[in-house]
Amino acid sequence: MLLAGSTVVIALLGLFVVGLGFMDGLALSTIVAVALVLAAALTLLPATFGFAGSAIDRLHIPGLLARPGPATRPGWWSRWSETVQRRPLACAAAALALLAVLAVPLFSMRQAFSDAGNDPASLTTRQAYDLLAAGFGPGFNGPLVVAAELRGPQAPATIARLGARLGHTPGVASVAPPVINAARDAAVIVVYPATAPQSAQTASLVHRLRDQVIPQVADRSGVTAYVGGETAAGVDTSAYLSGRLPWVIGTVILLAFFLLMMVFRSVMIPIKAAAMNLLSMGAAYGVIVAVYQWGWLGSVFGASRAGPIDPWIPLMIFTIVFGLSMDYEVFLLSRMREEWLRSGENSRAVTHGLASSARVITAAAAVMVCVFGSFVIGDPLRILGVFGLGLAAAVLIDATVVRMVLVPAVMQLLGPANWWLPRWAGPAPASSATEPDGNDLTGGLVRARPATRNQLVRRR
Repeated sequence: MLLAGSTVVIALLGLFVVGLGFMDGLALSTIVAVALVLAAALTLLPATFGFAGSAIDRLHIPGLLARPGPATRPGWWSRWSETVQRRPLACAAAALALLAVLAVPLFSMRQAFSDAGNDPASLTTRQAYDLLAAGFGPGFNGPLVVAAELRGPQAPATIARLGARLGHTPGVASVAPPVINAARDAAVIVVYPATAPQSAQTASLVHRLRDQVIPQVADRSGVTAYVGGETAAGVDTSAYLSGRLPWVIGTVILLAFFLLMMVFRSVMIPIKAAAMNLLSMGAAYGVIVAVYQWGWLGSVFGASRAGPIDPWIPLMIFTIVFGLSMDYEVFLLSRMREEWLRSGENSRAVTHGLASSARVITAAAAVMVCVFGSFVIGDPLRILGVFGLGLAAAVLIDATVVRMVLVPAVMQLLGPANWWLPRWAGPAPASSATEPDGNDLTGGLVRARPATRNQLVRRR
């Protein structure tokens, strides 16, 4: 439980890498909440169970209380695990193919803030947006504000030339006359793009004005001009957040790698966990791009109009789902490791781990999918729909395709290498059915050999 809570905290620590104040506050408050829940689970919960004693089941639902008795045959999850382990290569290939297909749209994801044109048609914000777009053009909903600092007597004339130049720039629908303040040291020009605020053409126009149009007119003229306004600020923020996403992912995965390596005394397990987490996240990102950016099945999920993905959504989806998926990973691997330490048989450890934890993982995932899926029901705001569908898809994919198929298949293929650890990192855990091999020919890798029957008898 402590390890599971630690993985959630590590995922939230990634938000500090973004470097924005509101993200820092969100991460800190959530970490405090997780720490309090973890403290209660480690102290208050066992104390309550100890106080209740055997009366804990007194008010059980009739017919659902488990009856103790010898297991006569393996359960469904044991049979499922054995099926996957009998054909590990085929199962792993099928799971990877499915994840790859779902992740294809990810490579065309465009991160930008969506505008009111994506709101439900029943909202007045959407109705006002449509009226302005129909009467004055879509760019009227997101004007660009060119603010200029004037120095020298020639500056007003330069501002007039700049206004004329902006009006003849491709992608500009119209330009308001320059407004100069009374002190004649500042001026403002409002530029109306020909495309919608969320359009890629509008973002290209912002960069073209900054890099080409304004420098050509204002350089060495006593005028310093900046392109601002809500639309330009959205372009800048989107570029910043999308640029920080790889840093957040890399930091979180690196911290989780060392944590899992120290706890499970293995190198392959944290590598596998990181790779599979990236696969499930890529598939979830692909789903939201296909639905909300490409427009596939948009009517089913309440997406009235295709558009970009808001840049904060991939960040939040990753941090939330990483914590949840690592919880599932910890539940699953803990049971596998217990059986590995007891028997020293990798196949048996995989079967036992999946059989003993699959019900908990699928039940927890079903709850999360229902909660996140409720964001998409009805006629939701677009950002809620994207956020909810991304979370629900990520949890569903991770708890089914990844944990129930890909993990047992890959661990069966890797065999004892799952529990491999370099000698410099410390001794690997030896199972009760194995003894250390004194002749290490692996270049510093820890190996174990099965104990003989006489050695096992002497231990008993």
